Amino acid sequence: MSDIAIIGAGMAGLACATRLAASGRSVVLFDKGRGPGGRMATRRAEVNGETVRFDHGAQYFTARDPAFIEAVDNWRKAGVVASWPAAGEEALVGTPGMNAPLQHMAEALKVHWGTRVQTLSRNDTCWQLSFEGDRPAEQFAQVVVAIPAEQAADLLAEAAPDWSGQAAASTSQPCWALMASFAEKLPLNDVFQDSDIAWAARGASKPGRDAGEHWVIHASPQWSQTFLELAPETAAVALLARFCELAGIPKRVPVHSAAHRWRYAMAEKPANGGNASPMLWDEDKGLGVCGDWLANPRIEGAWVSGDSLARAIEG
Repeated sequence: MSDIAIIGAGMAGLACATRLAASGRSVVLFDKGRGPGGRMATRRAEVNGETVRFDHGAQYFTARDPAFIEAVDNWRKAGVVASWPAAGEEALVGTPGMNAPLQHMAEALKVHWGTRVQTLSRNDTCWQLSFEGDRPAEQFAQVVVAIPAEQAADLLAEAAPDWSGQAAASTSQPCWALMASFAEKLPLNDVFQDSDIAWAARGASKPGRDAGEHWVIHASPQWSQTFLELAPETAAVALLARFCELAGIPKRVPVHSAAHRWRYAMAEKPANGGNASPMLWDEDKGLGVCGDWLANPRIEGAWVSGDSLARAIEG
């Protein structure tokens, strides 16, 4: 039986695993995604015969917590984080993609990608994880759940009903993201925001990014909710048209266009009201929960939640 399992290898899960591994704990992570990213994902696309990367999730982050600042300083030294002046004095991005800090952490850990945990149950001595597909169940002394609140609610329903209810009460706002490339430079500043467009940015303005006119355009939560069930191809056309309208530029025909729906983009408010610890830990059960929905809906919040939980587990 292995020591501790962490379900979810996003920022919170990796931050928790990094501290636990540094203290000598045997940690195994499971994530349904194909690789590091989560809401800090970077997507590759072929545009005019060249591979282009789009940061279609979180666009940047800030660092104010002292422990997180220390982690960011280490990422800077490793070359996986840099400043992005176009978004503000405090704005930071992963380099060469937003998922770079996650890749950096994951390289030092044991992570099973493309592995969805289906059920979580406990007997008298340990936790058992069952998986989607034909992967055999595995047993662990302790378990950390580090996935979005809506998913955590389902997974914890039997193992921790109270926590499941807390997770279910924390709803997330959706976001449609458009990745678009254009043959000519748009007559706009590097960053654009206006009502239905929560954020739009020229990729080349970020350090270490691909040259060319590549944009990521995020719809507002209200626009995204209204058009949540559109097919991606339809959402891409509608969002680009709205972007051009608000930016006051003629409609453009992109040389590449793809839309991604983030159904759980940002927690609306912390489930614990922001007044308690940014994580959940039951030492008797050997069960913990972390994520930005327990702290604040930012990348820093996810890291602080995961790191705080690791400290609690260490005792």
